[in-house]
Amino acid sequence: MADTTAMRNTDTPGPKLSPDTFKQLRDLIYEKTGIYFQGNKTYLLESRLLPRLKASHCQTFEKYLSYLRFDAYRDREVTELYTVITTNETYFFRDEAQLESFMKVMVPEVMKTNADTKQVRIWSAACSTGDEPYTLALLLRDYPPLNGWTIDILATDISENVLNIARTATYSSHSLRKVPPAMVAKYFTGNKEQRTLVPQVKDMVRFMNVNLYDRPRLKLVRGMDIVFCRNCLIYFDEKAKGQIVSDLRDALRPKGFLMIGFSETLHDTTGHFRAIHAGRSVIHEKQ
Repeated sequence: MADTTAMRNTDTPGPKLSPDTFKQLRDLIYEKTGIYFQGNKTYLLESRLLPRLKASHCQTFEKYLSYLRFDAYRDREVTELYTVITTNETYFFRDEAQLESFMKVMVPEVMKTNADTKQVRIWSAACSTGDEPYTLALLLRDYPPLNGWTIDILATDISENVLNIARTATYSSHSLRKVPPAMVAKYFTGNKEQRTLVPQVKDMVRFMNVNLYDRPRLKLVRGMDIVFCRNCLIYFDEKAKGQIVSDLRDALRPKGFLMIGFSETLHDTTGHFRAIHAGRSVIHEKQ
């Protein structure tokens, strides 16, 4: 989430977010998603929510709060709200040092462990528009030692809007700017401005709507060898982050791996993970 809180202009026309309504909205958002807005983020939340007021035909923030609480379509609106209060900036081959650790450390270890089953199971949590899970699919597809193996990549997000984009597997040249040209030529169709993944790669990834703060829903995800949850934990306070990390751990098999963002810390006081320095990145192994 971009921390770009601007100076509030009280002369700007339109609905205003009162201190009391801000607190109620903040608490409701936290209850539903685990994302917490500090008291100095009133204007940021106001500016992010204004498009949702218009879309839901609410003239005030008070009416929008009531909509979130009581409307028959409130659950659908929560996913829309999540989309506007978080940043979905992503692209293929993001944070290449972590991807190098994935291919040189995590994948070989998983192959040793799963030599009998010849299966690799990966979860890309908070996958946004699919750039991350498809990147993993491309890397694994282009890795000869995995020939004959079953590769199962689960990609989840709370926003159905970004999941629908991901399912099309069609991307702009900007999203693909770091993909090696030979890989683009081999695995994408289309023109320079817009390209689509070939079915052989697209079909390696399955998408599911999952709220990482929804514990019962997360119980559906188990037996993963590797979990990617990058640039997501920064949105949560310590309590919510602790819950999510615990659930991510439960989704992993013993000795499975967790990868978080470069700017994120695990604060694993329980000793459930062992930090491994791999090249220029840190990976976390389930104990």
